[in-house]
Formats: sequence, structure tokens, C-alpha cells
Amino acid sequence: MTSRYRVEYALKSHRRDEFIEWIKSLLAVPFVLHADVQNYSHGMSHHYSSIEEYEQYLVEQDSEIALECQKRYQEIFEDVERLIEHTILIDDSNQKTNRPLAQSRLRRLVPSVGKFFTTLPLTEAFLIEDERRGISKRRLVSPSFNDVRMILNTAQILALTKIYRRHSQVGSKLKLITFDGDVTLYDDGKSLQEDDPIVQRLVALLSLDLFIGVVTAAGYPGELGAEKYYERLKGLIDAIKNSSVLTAKQKENMLVMGGESNYLFRYDSNLERLKFVDAGDWYLPIMKSWNKEKVSYIMQTIHKHFLHLQNKFGLVEHTTIILKERSAGIIPNPGYKILREHLEEMVLSCSLKLSEILSHTSDDTVTNEFMDNEDPESALKDGIPTEDIKVCAFNGGADVWVDIGDKSLGVESLQKYLCQDESYDHICPIQKSESLHIGDQFASLGANDFKARLSACTVWIANPTETVETLDDLINHLQ
Repeated sequence: MTSRYRVEYALKSHRRDEFIEWIKSLLAVPFVLHADVQNYSHGMSHHYSSIEEYEQYLVEQDSEIALECQKRYQEIFEDVERLIEHTILIDDSNQKTNRPLAQSRLRRLVPSVGKFFTTLPLTEAFLIEDERRGISKRRLVSPSFNDVRMILNTAQILALTKIYRRHSQVGSKLKLITFDGDVTLYDDGKSLQEDDPIVQRLVALLSLDLFIGVVTAAGYPGELGAEKYYERLKGLIDAIKNSSVLTAKQKENMLVMGGESNYLFRYDSNLERLKFVDAGDWYLPIMKSWNKEKVSYIMQTIHKHFLHLQNKFGLVEHTTIILKERSAGIIPNPGYKILREHLEEMVLSCSLKLSEILSHTSDDTVTNEFMDNEDPESALKDGIPTEDIKVCAFNGGADVWVDIGDKSLGVESLQKYLCQDESYDHICPIQKSESLHIGDQFASLGANDFKARLSACTVWIANPTETVETLDDLINHLQ
């Protein structure tokens, strides 16, 4: 029953990554045709006088089949690698002409595939992961979603580290690494402790003169926010403060972007803590243009929708709805757990509601009338255009939130803000191909790391242990 449930759940279109599923389907063919040892050994048992000899024969055959499967899998990744390179060429050509003159074969095969900021050495990555995961040696379990995910992760790390080592020739290198918080740096709802394995890896990255950013959905404005983020990142901030390895400038390469893209904090070597950075110092032009009344209207409308969903699923006594300046959410009360199906329903419902709000266009003039209106739904009829504002709805695993902005803007804001400092002129601008975002939420809908793909290369992890393993690979290749 559990297996069937997981299969049905995984088949939901909003929870799948079409590119990974497509690669997985390609790998299924050689698995079906070449991975069955019984087909190779059928009818051969009579040639051996003892069971021991026959068993030895099977072992030898199994090794041969593993090599054959590895060869077939490798050929597939070589082909996909070439398709990606072709896609990058076509995308670059279309960008230069500022109009789509052609479409790559890969985009025709997988229409939802995003933009590639670097080539991906998939063949090399496959051989590394095959050694770790024994993909070619499996006879009963075909290459899985997680196998392909880890191969793509390793390929991205290899690509970025190769650019880093050759930056004097190619004129580009890895400069900025951003992380999600929950499930990426620490377990859901927990905080970083100084003895957590990931802390020393983050300090090591800072020592390499890399910028490190935590881009999280948790939103706390002002100096009060600095205290809140210290509670979550205490282990890392204390380690930076007490480090004898890091210079004062390297310590200040650590930043926190809260509320997806709403509140910025930076470590201050003089204060020895996080310092709030005023929005006027780093907001992107598009974010500065957002009308506060529009933002308030969106939040009021979503707040009312959360009240409707709370009542609809009988959650009034078990959950609390929170409304902030630039976010709204529904969280479980202590001791209660919201059903996964309810979380999925609510995030999808909020996404549809946002589409309805954001697709509405009317007069360019915004009035204050809706601010005094108790029913924000009626404001939709009063001429309040909202299509220019970016909004993100996501399932946090235990709760559902809607934030103004998203992580694509959060990462891009860091790229632009850091280059306002003249002392960084020698490394600026920070390109998307020189940035890496590591997170756990990359499903196409209801996941807030997904948007980061628009502003940086990405690595999709499943837990903090995988983050540590990814950083170990990254640091080993960088040094």
C-alpha cells in the first residue's frame, strides 16, 4: 500500500521534473534490454559439472553485463550532453538577435527545460555517480529519479569547478553560492549549531573568497530580523566571528536574504553580527517600482483565501494564519500536523488565486480606495493592476506561505548589490553562470527554490547530509 501510494503521488504532474523524467526514460531502455543476467545464462547450466562452477560463471557474466550497461548508459549521457551544448548555442544566438530564430532539439523534446548557464559534463558525472551508487550493477532496479538528480548535481559541480580553475583563460569563475535554509542547511524547523558538519564547509568556502548567501523564505525585517536569523544561523555566525582563518573582508562575504527577496542582512566585522541593509541600497529597479498599495491588496486577498481554506478543511482549531507586510501563511498549532494532501491542495489553490489576481489588468492609476475596503475581492473591480509584481506560493513541508517576490529576485539582488562596492570591481559583474544555488525545493509548482533557476546554476539536494557531500565535492575540486 505504501509503495502504491508513493507511486501515485510521484505521478502528479506538479511534483515532477520533466527533464529528469525524460533522461530516466532514456536509461530505462538499456536497463530492460541489457541488464538481465538470466537471459545471458539461460540454458548454460548443463555445461558445468558443479553448482560452484555455475555460480562462478554467473559472477563473471554479471560483471560483463555491468560493463555493457555502463557503456550503454554512458552513450546516452554523451548524447544528452551534446543536446545541452546545442541548446546553449541556440539560446545564445537567439539572445543576441533578441528574437527566437530557432529552437533546439532538446527544447522540442522537453519543452519545459530551463536555461543552461554552463555546459554539463554528464558523462564524467555519470561515471563518478556510477562508482558511488552502483547504477550499472543493478539488475532489478532501473536508474531512478534520484540517480539522475545526483548525476546532474555532480555535473553542475564539475562544470563550475572547471571554470573556476581555468578562470584566467576563460575569464569567468564561481563567485557566489546561495543556500536555502530548512532541509538544506539544517533539518526542517531546526537551526545551525557550531559543531554541525556543514559549518566548517561554509567557512572553508568563505576562505576561498567566495560570497555565501542564505536565501530563505523566513522573513524578519529590521534589526529585530538580525536577531531572528542569528537564532537560525547561530552556529555559522559564531564560527565566522571566532574564526582565525578568515579575514575581516572574507567574513563580510556572508549574507542573508530573507522573505525570498524582501530583507537583506550582511555580516559586519565591526559589530560581529548580522546588520540590516536598507531596501533602498539593494532593491532591483523592478522591485522599487512595486506599489505598496498593490502589495497590500495582494496580501489582503491571499489572507482572505487562507481563511476560506482553513474553514473549508476544518483547520480553524488546529492552525494559525499569519499576515505580515509582504507575506501570508498558514501554520499548524503545536502538536498538530497538517495532512500532506491539504498542504498540496492549499498551495495549488493559492497559486491559482495568485494567477487570477496577477493576470488582472486595468487602469495604470492606483487609488487608495481599497485600503478602506473590508473586502479586498471587490478591489479587483476597482482598477488595481498587479501584473508587474512577482509573487511566490510554496509548500514548506509543514505549512504553506505566499511571499511577495521570489528567489530569482533574491539571488539576482545579491549579484547586483555586491557589485555596488568598488573594491569588488575586479570580480564584477557576477554572472548567472558564476552563481550557484543549492536547495531542496525544485518541483515546478509549490516549491520556492524553483525560481532560483532563472538567476543561477542549481543543485537539487534532499537533506543537509547531501548538502555536506555536495560541498565536499565542490571544495575538493576547487582546491
